[in-house]
Amino acid sequence: MEKKITEIRKRDIRNALVDFCDRFGGQSKASKIMEGVSSATISQIINENWELISDDMWRKIASQIGLQDEKWETVETKNYKDLHAILSDAQENQLWMAITGNAGTGKTYACKQYTREHDEVYYLSCDPDWAKRDFFGALLRKMSILPEGLSLIQMKQKVVLQMRMKAAPIIILDEADKMSDVVLNSFITLYNDLQYNCAVVMIATEHLNKRFDKGVRYNKRGYNELWSRVGRKCVALHGVTQNDIAEICRQNGVQDTDTINDIIIDCEGDLRRVERKVHAVLKKLARKNA
Repeated sequence: MEKKITEIRKRDIRNALVDFCDRFGGQSKASKIMEGVSSATISQIINENWELISDDMWRKIASQIGLQDEKWETVETKNYKDLHAILSDAQENQLWMAITGNAGTGKTYACKQYTREHDEVYYLSCDPDWAKRDFFGALLRKMSILPEGLSLIQMKQKVVLQMRMKAAPIIILDEADKMSDVVLNSFITLYNDLQYNCAVVMIATEHLNKRFDKGVRYNKRGYNELWSRVGRKCVALHGVTQNDIAEICRQNGVQDTDTINDIIIDCEGDLRRVERKVHAVLKKLARKNA
């Protein structure tokens, strides 16, 4: 007998479905791609009208948008705890910040977990192909507002109005270094409208810091203003520790100390590499014990 779909799982599927619709040009186009899922059902899920949505439908949607049940045991690493503390401080005090960390150090997972555990959090994974309409449309959908039929000015106005009505909202922009200059510059006017009403945290690799540095140095349009608005600093995360990697190994079934040390040496602080190495070790042990 299959387990019931929990509220947390529904929330994850709903958020992933919003991202899926954004990638494929809206709810109508997304429904044509999916099998057995109508545009009306997608609309109900995104707008959180879940009473009539069956568990089978939730599973059907999750499988088609690539959201599988997690089989990997995660660990609250130092980066995870630091990032949650920074996000909490930013949200509580309406701060605008930029945070950088190496690839594969768990930034995205930490952000998604923060989104699950806190209210009024609007998480976006940035796309290099976004125009301004795409960005504001994606943000409105995160707020359960359909952007179809709205002009760009109306979209901006709705975002500002919604943020002003919230107690302590925060926009998390993951992979912010992928945003085009056109979209990045839109945050200058957003800051002017929402400075004390909303937090914005940009999260990316060190490339974001280099991009700001180059933009300010060459006086590129908007960069100096935006750099000022995030405090003229990218807060650098410290990265993955050896203790983090060892604990991840143990939580996922690798207990041998020598094997754990080999993984620590081989992975170069990249948690994606850790996961691959652990799976390879477990697969080898399974064959040996078969």
